[in-house]
Amino acid sequence: MPDIRQAHILVLATDGFEQSELLVPVEQLRAKGATVDVVAPEQTQQPGKIVAWNGEASPPNWGEVVKVDKALSAVKAADYDAIVLPGGQINPDKLRGEQQAIALIQDFARNGKVVAAICHAPWLLVEAGLTKGRRMTSFASIQTDVKNGGANWVDQEVVTDKGIVTSRSPKDLDAFVAKIVEEIGEGNHGDRMAA
Repeated sequence: MPDIRQAHILVLATDGFEQSELLVPVEQLRAKGATVDVVAPEQTQQPGKIVAWNGEASPPNWGEVVKVDKALSAVKAADYDAIVLPGGQINPDKLRGEQQAIALIQDFARNGKVVAAICHAPWLLVEAGLTKGRRMTSFASIQTDVKNGGANWVDQEVVTDKGIVTSRSPKDLDAFVAKIVEEIGEGNHGDRMAA
């Protein structure tokens, strides 16, 4: 069972990620001793950086700029224990059109690594073929998409199904991060790609 202090975690995002859904997991996981890399596609608004969408601001608007640790093209699932997918409407909608991002998420699942998605990020799990027959949650407005992807959608703060962790919104972040830590501690979850 990997200890969180030895864990290497990839957070995949692009411009328009929900600010708290990236910053809080990165901060909490690093505080627990994990090594966390923020990874993004090369094409972003600012080279080597991604810009948040702050949905909690009044009115919602562009938020913090976050430095990217590594480019999407430079990473592989074999080097990590888990992938975390922040939500927001813009971020996962952009990423689900990036074949390299979808292939990376599939590699994490195929290799039994933890896959964690919050808010609108389960759209990426639908695109990656990881929802069929699984128990999952998401932001309420995309529950039909998740159900249409074959998942058993439930309204709970955090849901796990064989190492795939999903949560609904920023208010669930503490439970989301705690479950990521727990699932990493359980070790390899086996191949979770659809047959």
